Amino acid sequence: MRVLLLAAGVGSRLMPYTATTPKCLIEINGRPLLDYWLELLFDAGVERVLINTHYLAEQVNAHVKASRWASKIDLVYEAELLGTGGTVLANRDWFQGQPFVLAHADNLTDFDIAGLIAAHQGRPPGHLMTMLAFRTDDPQSCGILELDERQTVMAFHEKVANPPGNLANGAVYVFEPEIIDIIAARGTPVVDLSTEIIPGFVERILSVETNGYHRDIGNPEALRRARAEFGQRPGSGSAHTRHSV
Repeated sequence: MRVLLLAAGVGSRLMPYTATTPKCLIEINGRPLLDYWLELLFDAGVERVLINTHYLAEQVNAHVKASRWASKIDLVYEAELLGTGGTVLANRDWFQGQPFVLAHADNLTDFDIAGLIAAHQGRPPGHLMTMLAFRTDDPQSCGILELDERQTVMAFHEKVANPPGNLANGAVYVFEPEIIDIIAARGTPVVDLSTEIIPGFVERILSVETNGYHRDIGNPEALRRARAEFGQRPGSGSAHTRHSV
């Protein structure tokens, strides 16, 4: 399977760290965040990875071209940001009409991508996407999920004061190719998946909870916590649906 890894953002919430370094190259315990992603994906047998760039793109390009995975990575530059859905649409030919994974490179994670893909392949009828979920220690800052007994997403609660739980959207998805047609039908090159596309699939999204580490490093405090926690975790994570445990 192919993976689109989103890495174009400016990282304004992470200033001053991102003043001279793109967010995906911020170091966690001496290693760029992007390298954790690439190792995770390619060790799991992912075929190819597409990375979109924009802010400080030349640094990302140089890092990728010097990496041991360079032959399996494609880079695409966005002169103007297209939004997550716009990036998918602009690169639809790269997906070759097949299901694909989309992930935000500003999360530090050790989830089991093979488990996520396997869960998607066994998803309930009518579901066109599978979403990684995780337990957050700051539910007010996340998109909190409500699930039914099949682990289907029944409702989203986006950054509300009193969310009904702490199971959050992990911003990693497996999409069926039909999703691209739905993005295209909006008739605009700039599309945001989280606000314009995904909410329309409530009751048709499988949620897969990871029992591993997962944290958005989008602000300095989150980065500090990630650096303190990640080296102390008991082992690599995995993804699972509750009914399969």
